[in-house]
Amino acid sequence: MESPRDILKRHGLRPKHSWGQNFLGDEEALQDIADALALREGEPVVELGPGLGHLTRFLAATGARVTAVERDRDMIAVLEKEAIPGVKVVAGNAADVDFAQVAGVPEVAVAGNLPYHLSSSILFQVLAQRTHVTRAVFTLQKEVVERLAAEPGNRDYGLLTVLLGLHFQAEQVLTLEAWRFHPPPKVDSAVLRLTRLAAPRAPITDDARFTRLVKSAFAHRRKTLLNSLKSDSELASPEQLVAALATAGVDGTRRAETLSPEEFAAIERALGPVTK
Repeated sequence: MESPRDILKRHGLRPKHSWGQNFLGDEEALQDIADALALREGEPVVELGPGLGHLTRFLAATGARVTAVERDRDMIAVLEKEAIPGVKVVAGNAADVDFAQVAGVPEVAVAGNLPYHLSSSILFQVLAQRTHVTRAVFTLQKEVVERLAAEPGNRDYGLLTVLLGLHFQAEQVLTLEAWRFHPPPKVDSAVLRLTRLAAPRAPITDDARFTRLVKSAFAHRRKTLLNSLKSDSELASPEQLVAALATAGVDGTRRAETLSPEEFAAIERALGPVTK
C-alpha cells in the first residue's frame, strides 16, 4: 500500500496541522483496526475522517458498505480520484453528522482515526445516537482511551467513562506509537472499541438529569460526592440529595470516581419523577 507521504506528494498536498491530520499508513495496524470492528459482508459502516483512504480500504475489503464522511475538500478530491470500490464519499463534519442518516440505514457501525481536538464532540455524538450505533472503533489519544476504558476507583475514570459505560462496553484493543503516523503526533494513540449493550446497565428516569448528575459529581473531583452534587443548586435540594443517596445505598462521603454507572443510575432514580 502506498504510504501517506507518497499519496500526499502525488496529489501536491501537505498535512493540515490545524486540522489535526496525522495519517496512519501502517498496514498491520490498519488490519487490526478493521478486525476489531468485525464487519460482516454487506454491513453498513460509517468512517469518520477517512483522510487519504488507508483505513477505508481495509474496511471496504471486508465487503462492508462504507460511507466515508470527510470535511476537508482536498481529502475528498483524493478519495474521489482513488475511487475505492464499495465506498461512498460524503462531504460532512464528523462532529455533527447523523451516522445512520448519512448511510441511509437504521443502524450502523462507526470507525475513524479522530483528530484529538474533536474526540469528545464525536464521542458525545455516539452517545446521543446510541440507538443507531451498534459499535464503534476509534483511534484516539492514548490517555483518552485509558480514561474511557478505566474501572471505578481509577484516577482516569471520569464523566464520559460513566455516560458511555451505561450503554456501551468500552475496551482498549490496541496501542499505536506516534512513529506509526505521518506526521507523528506528539503523543501515542490507542484504539477504543465501544460495543452497545443489549440494554443499559441500569434503568434511569431521565437521560438529561442523569447526565447533569454525573457532570455535577465530577465537577469538583476533590470534594465528596454529596458536596459536589450540592454545588449544582438546580439539580436538587440538599435534603433531596441526602435522601436520594440513602435510598440508593450510596455513601455521600465517597468520591465520584469510585461510583459505577449502576450506582449513578440508582441515585438518579432515587431523585424521583422529573418535573418539567
